Amino acid sequence: MCRWMAYSGDPEYLDELLFKPEHSLIDQSLSARSGATPTNGDGFGVGWYSEKETPGLYRSIRPAWNDRNVRNISEQIRSRLFLAHVRAATGTAVQQTNCHPFRFGKWLLVHNGVIHGFHEMKRDLVHEVSPELYPSIEGTTDSEVMFFLALTLGLEEDVLAAVARMAHLVERVGRGHGFDRALTMTLGISDGTRLYGIRYASDGSPRTLFHSRDMHALKELNPRVEQFSDHARAVVSEPFGSLSESWVEIPPSSAVIVEGEDLENREFSPQA
Repeated sequence: MCRWMAYSGDPEYLDELLFKPEHSLIDQSLSARSGATPTNGDGFGVGWYSEKETPGLYRSIRPAWNDRNVRNISEQIRSRLFLAHVRAATGTAVQQTNCHPFRFGKWLLVHNGVIHGFHEMKRDLVHEVSPELYPSIEGTTDSEVMFFLALTLGLEEDVLAAVARMAHLVERVGRGHGFDRALTMTLGISDGTRLYGIRYASDGSPRTLFHSRDMHALKELNPRVEQFSDHARAVVSEPFGSLSESWVEIPPSSAVIVEGEDLENREFSPQA
C-alpha cells in the first residue's frame, strides 16, 4: 500500500533520514519488505516544521527514487519534526492532491492502509465532514476523508479521541454497506509539537508500524548522525536496516505519542 516515516528531535537535514540510512524510505519506495506491495511509486510527499506555525509541504506524483527535486530540497531543509510518505495507490487517481501528507493549518497527516468499500461508502462519509471543512478537501482518497472526519470530530482538541470517533464512524458506515471489517490504518499525525503514531485494523491485523528505541538505533545505521540528540525518535512503517532490538513494534490497537524526550504508549480502539 504505502510506506511512511516521521522524525522528531533536534533540527536536522531531511536527507540524513530520507536517503542515507540503509533501507531508507526512498529505498522502500522501490523495494518495501513488509508492505502489501513491494513498490510504492505513485507519488512522494514530505511535510516539515520550522519557525513558522504552518508546516512546509512538498508533494509530487513522481516516484521518490526518480525525483531529483526531492534530493535537492532534502539537502537544504532542516527540521525538528517532519513526516514523509511514499504512495501506492489503492483505486484513486495518481495526482498531486492525492499525495500525502495532508495539511490543514498546523496539522499534518500520513496514512498507510485502506477503507474497504470506500467507493460505496464515500458519499455517506463525506456528508459527515463539517460544512466549514468540506471546501478544504482537494483530492479523492480515503486518507484525506479520514483526516477531515477526524478534524470534524475534534482532532484539534484531542487527537486520539477524534481518531477513535472517526474509526467508529467508518466502521459503522461500512457495516451499513456490507463491509464488516472496513478499516485498516497506520496514521502519523502532528501539530508541530507532538507526533502521534496509531496502528489499528477492524480485523485485528493492521499494517506494520515501529518506533526507534532511541536515537542509537539510527546512529548504528548511519554513522553520519552522531550529532543527533539521544532523545530523538523515528516512527516508521518498516525499520531502516534490519529488524533488530533497536526497533520496537507498535502493537495492534495502540498508539504512541512523542513529545520532546518523552514517548508514551496508549491503547487505541474506536469509540462512539
